Amino acid sequence: MLLSVLEPGQLHGYAVIEELRRRSDEAINLPTGTVYPALHRLEAAGMIGSEWSRHNGRRRRNYFLTTKGRRALADKREAWQWESSVISGVLKAEA
Repeated sequence: MLLSVLEPGQLHGYAVIEELRRRSDEAINLPTGTVYPALHRLEAAGMIGSEWSRHNGRRRRNYFLTTKGRRALADKREAWQWESSVISGVLKAEA
């Protein structure tokens, strides 16, 4: 989900959290203690990069997808589509 949120462009950490919340219609509300370590793991894995910027005099780190991250996102989407179709088939009520 984090890779997907970063697909359109750079976001700082709190904006990632807000975008997850917005896209999920408020259903996903992850704490910073979950999101920031995940962003750091994705960066260590080379799937996202980051750079520092200043906004209203405050420094903040902006995250963005790398080429490796874009490939991983495409693979994860394909896998999720297959998995969700299998689960939907199992859950479908029989007539």
